[in-house]
Amino acid sequence: MTRKIKAVIFDMDGLIIDSEPLWRKAEIASFASIGYEFTDEMCSSTKGMRIDEVVSYWHEKLNWKSPTKGFVVDDITQRMINFIQTHGKALPGVELVLNTLKKNNIPIALASSSPIILIETVLNTLKIKNYFDVIHSAEFEKKGKPDPQVFLTTSNKLGVEPMNCLVLEDSMVGMKAGLNAQMRTIVIPEINTPKESWQEEAYCVLNSLNDFNLNFLS
Repeated sequence: MTRKIKAVIFDMDGLIIDSEPLWRKAEIASFASIGYEFTDEMCSSTKGMRIDEVVSYWHEKLNWKSPTKGFVVDDITQRMINFIQTHGKALPGVELVLNTLKKNNIPIALASSSPIILIETVLNTLKIKNYFDVIHSAEFEKKGKPDPQVFLTTSNKLGVEPMNCLVLEDSMVGMKAGLNAQMRTIVIPEINTPKESWQEEAYCVLNSLNDFNLNFLS
C-alpha cells in the first residue's frame, strides 16, 4: 500500500524541547527590565508566534518609548540561548519518533517560529541535528505562523507536495499554519495543559510523541 504521507515536519518549541516555560521566563524577565510586569497568561497568549511578532504585538499595546523593539527581541533571544544550554531537555518520545522515521527512510524536517540561532542551539544541545533533512525558520518568511509559508517552503525543500506532508505541532497558531498549508496536522499539546476546542480541527491529538506510530502516515 502506497503511503499518503511521504515526509514528517516537526515544530520545535513545546514539541521537541520543553521550551515554553523557558520562553515565558525569558519574556517575563526581559519585559520586567523595561518596566512591565508580565504574567504566564500574557506570554501564553502569543505562544507559537515569531519572537519579533510577539514583541511587536506587545509594543502596539504598551507603546513603550525605549528601548527599541529590536533590542527587546535580542534580549529575549539571548536569555533563551542561555536557558536552553543550561536547562534544555527533550520532551518524551522525541528520539523514539526520530529513530522510527529514520529507520523507515521517511524524510524529516523541522519548521519553527524560532530564529535559526535558537534552532541551532536546541539541536546541538539535544544532539539531534543529524536526524533532520531540512531545517527552516519562519524568520526567513514575510510572516510567521499561522501563515503557512514556513511549512510550504519546508515541503518545497524536501521535494514533497504539501498534501503528502504530516505536521507535528503543539500550539494553536502552529496547527493553523499546518492546516493552512493543506498538510495533515497532529497536535501534541504542551505537558499539563487541558484539551481545548481548537484542537478538534487537528487530524488527531496525542498526549505525547510516545503515542505516535507509523499508521498516522497511511
